[in-house]
Amino acid sequence: MEKFAALIDALVYTRGRNEKLRLIAAYLLRTPDPDRGWALAALTGSLDFPAVKSSTIRRLLMERVDPVLWTLSRDFVGDTAETASLLWPEPAEATGAAPTLAEAVEHLSRMTRASVAGELASLLDRLDAAGRYALLKLATGEMRIGVSSRLAKVAFADAFGVAVDDVEEHWHGQAPPYEELFAWAADGAPAPDARHLPLFRPFMLAHPLEDASVSLDEYAAEWKWDGIRVQLVHAGPPGETGETRVYSRSGDDITRSFPELAAAFQIPGIVDGECMVRGSHQGGEEGGAASFNALQQRLGRKTVSRTMLTDYPAFVRLYDVLHWRGEDLRALPWSERRRRLESLFAELPPSHFDLSQIIAAGTFDELAQIRARTRDDAIEGLMLKRRDSPYVAGRRAGLWYKWKRDPLLIDCVLMYAQRGSGKRSSYYSDYTFGCWDGDPDAGAELLPVGKAYSGFTDEELVRLDRHVRQHTVNRFGPVRETDRSLVLEIAFDSAHLSKRHKSGLSMRFPRVHRIRWDKPAHEADRIEALRALVRD
Repeated sequence: MEKFAALIDALVYTRGRNEKLRLIAAYLLRTPDPDRGWALAALTGSLDFPAVKSSTIRRLLMERVDPVLWTLSRDFVGDTAETASLLWPEPAEATGAAPTLAEAVEHLSRMTRASVAGELASLLDRLDAAGRYALLKLATGEMRIGVSSRLAKVAFADAFGVAVDDVEEHWHGQAPPYEELFAWAADGAPAPDARHLPLFRPFMLAHPLEDASVSLDEYAAEWKWDGIRVQLVHAGPPGETGETRVYSRSGDDITRSFPELAAAFQIPGIVDGECMVRGSHQGGEEGGAASFNALQQRLGRKTVSRTMLTDYPAFVRLYDVLHWRGEDLRALPWSERRRRLESLFAELPPSHFDLSQIIAAGTFDELAQIRARTRDDAIEGLMLKRRDSPYVAGRRAGLWYKWKRDPLLIDCVLMYAQRGSGKRSSYYSDYTFGCWDGDPDAGAELLPVGKAYSGFTDEELVRLDRHVRQHTVNRFGPVRETDRSLVLEIAFDSAHLSKRHKSGLSMRFPRVHRIRWDKPAHEADRIEALRALVRD
């Protein structure tokens, strides 16, 4: 556990990507199995210990230190694991050697809600402050140390001299602590065989379009639909029925949320597309795609009722095909894969699948005009795909571009602020803002309409944090209420009716577009202006 704690500590204080890669690779090379496998699982967010919650840690600390001291310290530090690791009282008597990482994982895995308080406390007593911090980060799954899953996989590839694309290919068929993966990469064993398993393959992603000079002779254009990117996989041993799974963009298995899609895809293959909801409700055309607001009714559900299936029928608008009837098509150029997709589409039920159409445009200027005219809730913008591009994992320069439509803008007033996490734990960086419910000069109320924590520079964050501290009028735990003096110009993709909010409205992807230091708060927009943008 000490080596893992040292790695976490070093990663927290390391900013450079290359140095993070070096630290992780060195750890994987010098640490024996299974500890290095559990560490890799922790860094990639592949572990889950349901009994350990942030609330459990808070209760343990408030039983051992002054509750006021805990609350003030947690508010100042901004991170539960860091605060708890520093405030945890040292045991009066020796409690045994520090556990190995594998032992810690074993203990955490068998904890229940009834036993977690005593067992977690016993583990914390056996560790120093650095070890406690690493244990609590491991237990809660909230690393937030500047290491993405992709970065950890690149470090693994660098450590053992294998291709990161091969790592991605084999990754999703393995479970922590990844003995077969390490045996293949480190010891030269055969690669794990997952040919007949319905496993996720990493998506091909796009770069934002910054150079408006791409040639439509080299690139094809299609709509960027506003749903969730999904991958459907059907596989099984020869002669058997096989199994279908539905995966999200991050590789999470979401089959239980969309059982009708799994039931409709029963041909050996892997397809890539956008999951949306069909119907005329929620602003969509009859038989076409509804807004993302409708799709949200289906997301995250472990069981889906018949009513939900009827009221919010899901379908997939297909973008690409990766495998079909045993043939791997990813090395083919996009144009050939598109031809195959159009051909095989006839084998799929039209009730649950359709094709993302190619946009006909003679010139790039004509395409820009088409994009500018479109304000449909089901469309985020355009995709530009190089006609000769293979299907490769991740973002590769020059192959695919996304060209999002221009955002909607509205002026709102800052109402509340809360500290962020990780690097922002010392700053008030999460902002709640509102619009006037009538004429502010006649005493109208401000109603919250959204929250944002992005869109500003580091320099602007420092100034916003200072504003919050200097204009606080009330406190609610970690939340500060500010006076109604600062206007934020908010960019967002669409507005929707919402019964969950007092204003009756919600925003899709709100972010700070500009800080209007110059604008008086009473000149901010009213609720009517935001409601006029709703297309539900």
